Amino acid sequence: MNGRARPLPVGEAASLPLLRERGPCASFCGLSSILWLHRRMRDAFFLVVGSRTCAHLLQSAAGVMIFAEPRFATAILEERDLAGSADCQQELDRVVDRLLERRPDIRTLFLVGTCPSELIKLDLEKAAERLTARAGAGVKVLAFTGSGIETGFTQGEDQCLAALVPELPALAAGARNLLVIGTLADLVQDQIARLLGALGIGPVHFLPPADSHDLPPIGSGTDVLFAQPFFNSSARLLADRGARLLTAPFPFGVEGTRAWLAAAASAWEIPAERLAEVIAAPAARAEQAITRYREVLAGRRLSFLPDSQLEIPLARFLARECGVELIEVGTPYLDRRAMQPELDLLPPGVRLCEGQDVDRQLDRVAADRPDLTVCGLGLANPLEAQGLRTKWSIELVFTPIHGFEQAGDLAELFARPLIRAARLRV
Repeated sequence: MNGRARPLPVGEAASLPLLRERGPCASFCGLSSILWLHRRMRDAFFLVVGSRTCAHLLQSAAGVMIFAEPRFATAILEERDLAGSADCQQELDRVVDRLLERRPDIRTLFLVGTCPSELIKLDLEKAAERLTARAGAGVKVLAFTGSGIETGFTQGEDQCLAALVPELPALAAGARNLLVIGTLADLVQDQIARLLGALGIGPVHFLPPADSHDLPPIGSGTDVLFAQPFFNSSARLLADRGARLLTAPFPFGVEGTRAWLAAAASAWEIPAERLAEVIAAPAARAEQAITRYREVLAGRRLSFLPDSQLEIPLARFLARECGVELIEVGTPYLDRRAMQPELDLLPPGVRLCEGQDVDRQLDRVAADRPDLTVCGLGLANPLEAQGLRTKWSIELVFTPIHGFEQAGDLAELFARPLIRAARLRV
């Protein structure tokens, strides 16, 4: 796991060398995705089958208010479960029965696997089939893994949507639709739906849906547009159902959002003139909103440590629209099919890294002394103690940053630590 980094080519369109590192990592596990998924699917519930550590992670990361009952919980695996002294399937049935009795509003129940449940080979997929039959009509039980053994910080959402894909109804023969994949804030989703509607593209569906039983149809007439870059498993399953996967830069900033909408417009044979007309006003507002923060960000040196898989699209936005000088851009996993349009837009001279050896990366940050380092929560305080400014990568997942109207907010997220540091120096 501690092999040395080795340079690899990144394709003809991008002459950037790639460092591939396989060593100690610092990241949350895929359980973290529940924190935004449960807010999106308002009639779903996420039952984590794991340890007290799993429960502590969710509660501490969520910051749930005491008067707001969340739509997730943890079925604690005790020592006797791990030792094989108890029938885990029987115990799980008991917990689920109690949960559904207490929460009759649940229409989809996700059983979420963890490191402990997978180590004892607890088959949650079989349990989901059995519990669906027990629950009766109106409740669907599905299973996916959020285990840190298999998934990274954001990959839990990919696993969740991959569990939903087999449940999607078939698209009628001869029909056509556009499917946008990835959890978006309601405000952002409405903005995107309006722009696509103005272009004459539709019907447009979003996955995951707000109503977990209102699943979009899928078939050979479906075009899929990805709002996030971490849907490798879901993409394969959607392609197997006959959908066409559109490839484009991701909708961050003016350039990314324009190119993302252009991919949909091209697939639906919308004239370029019509696209330019529809996006003219929001694109102009976005460019104006970015301007005030470009003065803060231009010329600043920045490094991304791998965490959320948003690193490459955000690096492209910062370099091309905010004038940031990129030193290193690390990402947990590089999906070339999804990322090649973004790689083609990165400036030369960027150190691109896939995977992590946290000690070596921290050594490089100490040597580079960037003006800002984007990293996970666990690395931020040690870097701040060295006098380096940081930005938590998890904040970029929870904050609405997609599309034209959020472009200024996205730039502000990176400018804020630099503005704060300048004020403290006064």
